[in-house]
Amino acid sequence: MYTIYNEEDEKYHLVEEPDHSLTYTYADYYKWKFEERLELLRGKIFKLAAPNLAHMQVAGNLFYNLHGYLKGKACMAFIAPFDIRLPVKNRKRDDEITTVVQPDVGVVCDPSKIDDRGICGAPDLVVEVLSPGNFRKDIKDKYEVYEEAGVIEYWIVNPAKRNVMAFCLNPDRKFNAAKVYLDGDRLESTSVSGFSIDVTDLFTQ
Repeated sequence: MYTIYNEEDEKYHLVEEPDHSLTYTYADYYKWKFEERLELLRGKIFKLAAPNLAHMQVAGNLFYNLHGYLKGKACMAFIAPFDIRLPVKNRKRDDEITTVVQPDVGVVCDPSKIDDRGICGAPDLVVEVLSPGNFRKDIKDKYEVYEEAGVIEYWIVNPAKRNVMAFCLNPDRKFNAAKVYLDGDRLESTSVSGFSIDVTDLFTQ
């Protein structure tokens, strides 16, 4: 069951889940008024669980550092929730886009990708923080859609193991093998010029 907002009586109502055999687009997603946070991966709906404390601390620490570093620069940092539409093969119409994600942190350096509904196009950097319920989605499913869309750099942060897996897009538009950064290592971005952070600082309370 989902909770959906009805504008006529200004109340939330329980509704049946959308048909998972169907493929939905951003045009559908944009009309929905679900109380829960959702993502659309290749036309299929996924609920987003509420992040735990460790998850929020890591995302907040990274955003704080990125936001401070990028102040006055062309690139902009974003923190969830914000929608990123990932068009593939130049299909940018609302009824053509089938992937809409809400990563924990992102950086976009091309202002033409930013509009009043979020971001349309591949960010330069996307960061997902792992929680017990999202391991498969972030490591496999989102890895695939980020690679396909042309995200330049993808970080997966694991608070339980206190490490970061960093993937970079190569000239063949495929992610290179993950480079793993451990507690105490200096993590340098390849997409956000000059930005780096000590992995330990990500996990500081």
